[in-house]
Amino acid sequence: MNKAQLVEAIADKVGGRQNAADAVDAVLDAIVRAVVAGDRVSVTGFGSFEKVERPARYARNPQTGERVRVKKTSVPRFRAGQGFKDLVSGTKKLPRGGEVSVKKAPKGSLSGGASTTARTTMKKAAAKKATTAKTAAAKKTTTAKKTTAKKTTAAKTSTAKKTTAKKATAKKTAAKKAPAKKATAKKAPAKRATRKTAAKRTAAR
Repeated sequence: MNKAQLVEAIADKVGGRQNAADAVDAVLDAIVRAVVAGDRVSVTGFGSFEKVERPARYARNPQTGERVRVKKTSVPRFRAGQGFKDLVSGTKKLPRGGEVSVKKAPKGSLSGGASTTARTTMKKAAAKKATTAKTAAAKKTTTAKKTTAKKTTAAKTSTAKKTTAKKATAKKTAAKKAPAKKATAKKAPAKRATRKTAAKRTAAR
C-alpha cells in the first residue's frame, strides 16, 4: 500500500479524498518534524518513532570488497507497539469489520507535532538568551576590573613619583646646608689664632 492507496482507504471515514489526503499529510509532517527535532513520538498500541545516533564505523563495499569508513550519522527508528506485534504475530485476531482496536493513549504519551516543536524552539531560544546575557555580564565585569586595575596602577605610579621627588628635594636641601656649617667651623679657629697673636704682641711689649 502506497500513500495514494492509504488516502483512498480512509477517504470514506474522514469525509472525502481531500480531507483524507490533508489528514495523512498533517500526521506525517508532525511525526517527521518531531523526530528531526530529537523528540520521541509514541502511540500506545501502535508504536513509536525516534531519532537514533549511529557512531562512525567501518563497512565493506559489496562490489569491490574494499573496507570503507562510514561517518557518524542519525537515522529514524520505528518500534512497533505490543498491540501491533500481537496482531501481526497472530496472538490476537484482526477484526473483520470496523477499525482495529488500539488502546487509547494515556494523557501525555503522544508526543510530537507543532506544539512540541514550538516548545522545543522556545526552550532553545530562552537558553540562547540566557547564555548571551551571561556572556555580556562577564565581559562587563572583566572590563570594569581592568579599568580599576589601570586606575590603581596609575595612582601608585603617581604616588611613587611624588615620593621620589620629595626625597630628591630633601637631599639637595641637606647638601646645600652642610657646606655652610663646615665654613662656619673653619672660621672659628681663625678668630682664635688672631686673639693668640694679639696676646703675644702685648707680652713682647
